Amino acid sequence: MNSAQTNAAQTNAAQKSGIRDRLENILARLEARADREHVFSKVYAEKARAEADAADARHRAGGALGPLDGRIVSIKDLFDVAGEPTLAGSVVRRDAPPAARDAVIVGRLRDAGAIIVGKTHMTEFAFTPVGLNPHYGEPGNAIDPSRVPGGSSSGAAVSVAEGTSEIGIGSDTGGSVRIPAALNGLVGFKPTARRVPLAGAFPLAPSLDSVGPLTKTVADAVLTDAVMAGEEPVLPDPLPLRGLRVALPKGYLLADMEPEVAGHFEATVALLEKAGASIADLEVDDLIARLRDATRVGSIAGIEASHIHASTWLGDPDANVDVRVKGPLSLRVKVPAETYREIMATRAALVREMDERLGGFDMVATPATPIVAPTLASVNRDEAEYDRVEGLLLRDTQVGNQFDLCSITLPMPGMKLPTGFMLSARGGTDKRLLAAALSVEELLESESKSDMRARKW
Repeated sequence: MNSAQTNAAQTNAAQKSGIRDRLENILARLEARADREHVFSKVYAEKARAEADAADARHRAGGALGPLDGRIVSIKDLFDVAGEPTLAGSVVRRDAPPAARDAVIVGRLRDAGAIIVGKTHMTEFAFTPVGLNPHYGEPGNAIDPSRVPGGSSSGAAVSVAEGTSEIGIGSDTGGSVRIPAALNGLVGFKPTARRVPLAGAFPLAPSLDSVGPLTKTVADAVLTDAVMAGEEPVLPDPLPLRGLRVALPKGYLLADMEPEVAGHFEATVALLEKAGASIADLEVDDLIARLRDATRVGSIAGIEASHIHASTWLGDPDANVDVRVKGPLSLRVKVPAETYREIMATRAALVREMDERLGGFDMVATPATPIVAPTLASVNRDEAEYDRVEGLLLRDTQVGNQFDLCSITLPMPGMKLPTGFMLSARGGTDKRLLAAALSVEELLESESKSDMRARKW
């Protein structure tokens, strides 16, 4: 039995052990800390109980709806839930009208039997990757609460890593699924943009936005992605590692790694090569530099976000919005429309060039982040340090959004504080990437077990 089959069997066993019991354990934990809750912005206790009872009944009757039936899921608070305002991490949306209907992905998850336990906190308007929110506070990293959780899907990641949900749903515009997943020791998947519908999701930058799962296993990421994409949730056969063509983008994307990250990344690449993968260098620095030159007046995300907010709070100098959001967007809204169109034309050409260069490879390997999670104190007391950390956290992940790739991060084995081993591939090859990730996960889990045995002795 391979790793994916084992994980699926464990999931089925867990579901049959009592969905309502699992839910009650989570709700008890959340109730005990209700006065200091920074992971969830809203908990749907009674509705979740009813959904859990219905799922238990289906399982007892042998009529489960599928592999997500009875799984406990948290939703980032930029997805609409019928009857609730969508805050998107901001106090300026407290008076927003309640959503008329669930976001498409929320409806699909419910139809698959998933139990929506609550909405999770996030950085304001999903704009920053560190995980801080001056209005609602931020959850500490699940591995070490004195450290940043990563963002913008901060609560989603911590909920899964700490066990107050089994699957978290986030959004990813420059790394907002993969960064917090990596820093909390999880799997995080960014599908190709447009694979999963954005209807009912509060936008950051529509050209770059993606919806993805944060999970403890690749199998859960595969199944959740399929449900949200409107496909049959079936695990593919893992792609053999022997003969897999893996590119290493020597240069910018592999520079300035912290020593522990560099050492474990190189060891992980060596494991892949030992398992039969073919490793070769890839030149992409020139493409990245050309996009950077084209966006010196403002990032695509910043320009698009500024126009989303231009008619609401952005014109109000007294709006109670995080200065790390308000400042950049106030500048980007001034970028002329013609300049934006030129940027997007340049990006389209670079996306085509990147696609051509990746044609000879199955995937590209980089660290998800070149650093582990810094302390909350360090980024709170020093704005220059915050800016340095923000740039490093976004550096590798944002390439996937800018060049229209699909991308997944898996925990790197053996690290004291986690970050991820990230695999990215050409846009539209999501299923093949996920099939490869199942095999890579099994390899890394075997290495983790070997490492544990070695340490024991």
